[in-house]
Amino acid sequence: MTKKDLLSRRCSPSTERTSALSQSEVSFYLNEVTGWSQKGVTIEKSYVFKDFKNAISFVNQVAEVAEKEDHHPDIGIYYNKIILTLWTHVVKGLTENDFILAAKIDAIS
Repeated sequence: MTKKDLLSRRCSPSTERTSALSQSEVSFYLNEVTGWSQKGVTIEKSYVFKDFKNAISFVNQVAEVAEKEDHHPDIGIYYNKIILTLWTHVVKGLTENDFILAAKIDAIS
């Protein structure tokens, strides 16, 4: 699956029956998104902006995408630096949804 494929997909509801991706699957997907790194059972990416206003504008754009996908990142705001963390809480790991959302966030940044 390429980044283009991820962009064309929609996040699907995850349940307790959803399986987390294997490490080899995570490694494969990490090659399709730019700048994201694995941190245990999550993926994370940092963004730096000119100032606080631009950082918050980006957060609002991320919120719009996250709402449409019904899959939401953890967001750390540090003045002009934003750290996004993705993982699928219900499976306590990573799913395809995390990489779909990462690709869509990359498309707005």
